[in-house]
Amino acid sequence: MYRVDQTISSGSLQVDHNGRLRHFLTIDGLSRELLTEILDAAESFSGVTEQSVKKVPLLRGRTIVNLFFESSTRTRTTFELAAKRLSADVLNISARTSATSKGETLLDTLRNLEAMHCDMFVVRHPDSGAAHFIARHAAKDVSVINAGDGHHAHPTQAMLDMFTIRRVKGSFDNLTVAIVGDILHSRVARSQIQALNTLGVKQVRIVGPKTLLPSDVSQLNVETSHNLLDGIRDADVIIMLRLQRERMRGALLPSEHEYFQLYGLTEDKLAHAKSDVTVMHPGPINRGVEMDTQVADGPRSVILEQVTHGIAVRMAVMSMAMRAAGGNP
Repeated sequence: MYRVDQTISSGSLQVDHNGRLRHFLTIDGLSRELLTEILDAAESFSGVTEQSVKKVPLLRGRTIVNLFFESSTRTRTTFELAAKRLSADVLNISARTSATSKGETLLDTLRNLEAMHCDMFVVRHPDSGAAHFIARHAAKDVSVINAGDGHHAHPTQAMLDMFTIRRVKGSFDNLTVAIVGDILHSRVARSQIQALNTLGVKQVRIVGPKTLLPSDVSQLNVETSHNLLDGIRDADVIIMLRLQRERMRGALLPSEHEYFQLYGLTEDKLAHAKSDVTVMHPGPINRGVEMDTQVADGPRSVILEQVTHGIAVRMAVMSMAMRAAGGNP
């Protein structure tokens, strides 16, 4: 386990002396202005996918390493596509092929990749603080993007969710957002909560059984509910979360069937939210556990749009961080 230094929470490691994004490790400590800058930059990149040539030359000649010690499909693929659409060279390294599986330390892996003159590391790791550890020890001209670390943070997922909300709702003012499910094990939920509060929504609610809510819930600036219908009543946005069985220790739930009965989102339950409610899910979806197919594929769902928007948001983050590192003219 890698300790997350308290100075990181203030954003001091993430921004340079000009206030520009240097690394992207967590939402915590970043300003509303900087988050808005990321969203605005993503808006400018969103049209690239509609062009006949889906590339811009911003990172031509630069090398980006996807350093994934944890399995992923959407996150790794969208980071790879984002880097290639910025014209960067991309190297994908998984835990199965990394020398760390043979006993090499994470720091030694970092030094060897730096010796190959790589410019950016996109890090996904099962231990909280791994991306921060790399950022603290990386060369000064290397940027680090956190693609998910343990239970701690998943900032680019949160920002693509914010981008999706802004696209659908226009702004964050006066919005009530309900996050439902396994909050305890979700790094996405923590980053979403920080982003929503920073961007100024009216209310953030978290909904789930007591066994799946974190012990520090009182410090998260949220309203808490253990009843789904109460939690989503008059909500503008509902974000459903996956049950992370692989992270659970002990019997936190009686059964998936009972969970669906109490917390699974159906069309009938959805009627308690606002009529124009937007339904989201960071994926992967467990149909019949977190929501039924009618909701997942229904007119209020923007789940596939989230995936699409992930490319533009990650292009924005990469280009901004590389600029601060001196890699972008």
